[in-house]
Amino acid sequence: MEALVFILSLVDCCALIFLSVYFIITLSDLECDYINARACCSKLNKWVVPEVVGQCVSTVLMLVSMHWFIFALNLPVAAWDIYRSVKVPMGNMGVFDPTEIHNRGQLKSHMKEAMIKLGYHLLCFFIYLYSMILALIND
Repeated sequence: MEALVFILSLVDCCALIFLSVYFIITLSDLECDYINARACCSKLNKWVVPEVVGQCVSTVLMLVSMHWFIFALNLPVAAWDIYRSVKVPMGNMGVFDPTEIHNRGQLKSHMKEAMIKLGYHLLCFFIYLYSMILALIND
């Protein structure tokens, strides 16, 4: 049972790594003017909810399986994703808004956030992989 939890978390983490890389590539395309702000934001906003769901699934899996350290590691990122999604100002297209993405350095902050999440998900990937191998050996 414990190995199954880590296998599911590993698959979920792989999807979140893919999303982080997709966010970085799309934001860098906007930074280099390969795509316009409206196209970039519509592409990214489609994937905000799946990212939140993926992070919350991983967090809930660790809570249910009583892996407290990994749960404590996942909780701040899940809370940040939920907070960011809920606190979208009225009138904005979503978390990524084409009229504001070039203002006040938002593009740089979105890029930095995507890079930090990529590093975080890579760290979680190796933690889940180690825990899965350990669980399979112990079974």
